[in-house]
Amino acid sequence: MLLARLATTSAAVAATSARSKKVSLLADCVREAGPDDIAAVVAYLSGDLLQRRTGVGWASLRERPAPAAEPTLTVAEVDHTFATIADLSGAGSQNARRALLGSLLARATTEEQRFLGALVTGELRQGALAALVTDAVAQAFALEPAAVRRAVMLRGDIGPVAAAALEHGADGLAAFRLEVGRPVQPMLAQTAESVPAALERLGTAAVEWKLDGVRVQIHRADTIPGGVRVFTRTLDDITDRVPELVEAVLGLDVRSIVLDGEAIALRAGGRPRPFQETGSRVGRRVDVERARAQNPLTLFVFDILHVDGEDLLDLPATVRGEALARVVPAELRVPRLVTADPAEGAAFMFDALARGHEGVVVKALDIGYAAGRRGSGWSKVKPVHTLDLVVLAAEWGHGRRHGWLSNLHLGARDPAGGFVMLGKTFKGLTDAMLREQTEQLLALEESRNEWQVLVRPELVVEIAFDGVQSSPRYPGGVALRFARVVRYRPDKRAQDADTIDDVLAIAPATERDGSDTQRSRNVSSV
Repeated sequence: MLLARLATTSAAVAATSARSKKVSLLADCVREAGPDDIAAVVAYLSGDLLQRRTGVGWASLRERPAPAAEPTLTVAEVDHTFATIADLSGAGSQNARRALLGSLLARATTEEQRFLGALVTGELRQGALAALVTDAVAQAFALEPAAVRRAVMLRGDIGPVAAAALEHGADGLAAFRLEVGRPVQPMLAQTAESVPAALERLGTAAVEWKLDGVRVQIHRADTIPGGVRVFTRTLDDITDRVPELVEAVLGLDVRSIVLDGEAIALRAGGRPRPFQETGSRVGRRVDVERARAQNPLTLFVFDILHVDGEDLLDLPATVRGEALARVVPAELRVPRLVTADPAEGAAFMFDALARGHEGVVVKALDIGYAAGRRGSGWSKVKPVHTLDLVVLAAEWGHGRRHGWLSNLHLGARDPAGGFVMLGKTFKGLTDAMLREQTEQLLALEESRNEWQVLVRPELVVEIAFDGVQSSPRYPGGVALRFARVVRYRPDKRAQDADTIDDVLAIAPATERDGSDTQRSRNVSSV
């Protein structure tokens, strides 16, 4: 299959705002793929390379060769080149990567160069990431979308699912099962205004501490090398960096298990250390034992997906909770309270806050584990609203902040594609953060004028705010009240940021009704 077919499809998808049309365009392209290249086709249409890390980035694309006059590149050739690039290491590898990328770009047309550049930088702005491509696979092969989504959730990768759908149809999808040792996409939580509001919607529910740690999914089985693997929410393997978590799970009296939880660094008295310390410890790749001695991690488990040969994904949360309590000791479990009483639930949250934690998560008791989805079954509640947003631009500072990029333009992710601006803030930034963000944002620069720098939307920042209000100034029709920076989130990608729908869900009904109308007129992708 020619790469030009994908580049043309991507451009057409970017040019339409209708979700159904996007899916139809993608499905037509997917349908033309063969067994040997379909995995790369769906990955590329999702904006990803098959190789998670290639060692090439934006700097490698600054000087591009003259484009080819006619398209000749195949998807298979492109994938082979990037696989070769990813395998390079040692002295001279960077120059070799640039040479290989240059040769590839020299064979690409202008449109193909643009498409390849977007894949390398992770910036395929067509409003069609994995969710739409998943639905396109279902449409291409006349399969139930829910069945395709479930298979992708269990496999953690759309490529093998698309290949199975092409060759074996529904029977191919049915073959996907939870496999101990292979991570599944994590279940996510929506935002709720308060514990009483969440309980009013869910009825009797579990209220659990919300920890400011690193999400981990831990698999144990005799078939796994070393017995245990630990994965992050982005499905990266961090086993070698967290030996204390490995030891904790090896100490359980089970043959096989899959757990969902948080790793967090605690002070001697049990209060959490700042997230930066937890994140730094989890990111440490060298001198791990020394880092462990200085800053040990504690495991808190809140869900169980498999135990001793039995998959629990589809069972109600009450059943999973009973299984968790049976095999995991209390000191390794997230504290929880089952209640329908708003006052009791609120008191539980205040106790969590008093201990230094973020808040609580309120969870329905009658649902299965909706992996890979931000479903209504889990609601996170914090005393101050926070959202993970994406920096779209930044303005140069004045006075003491002269020379630094200061005022941040904040955007929520639009599920249909792009980002919706919600306002600006320079509050909460320390001098150290100003220096660091200036360096990071300049590296992401796309264009500038005398007062601001427009950047690629990659940097995720956690923003606290007091509420949401109507605002005709911004395309979503709403703006954040008293927004301030809490921290940057290097553990999250732009596609993990909160959506405009999350923002509107926080707004009071009067604000939300008006903003929906405004949004239908004015939302534009940035």
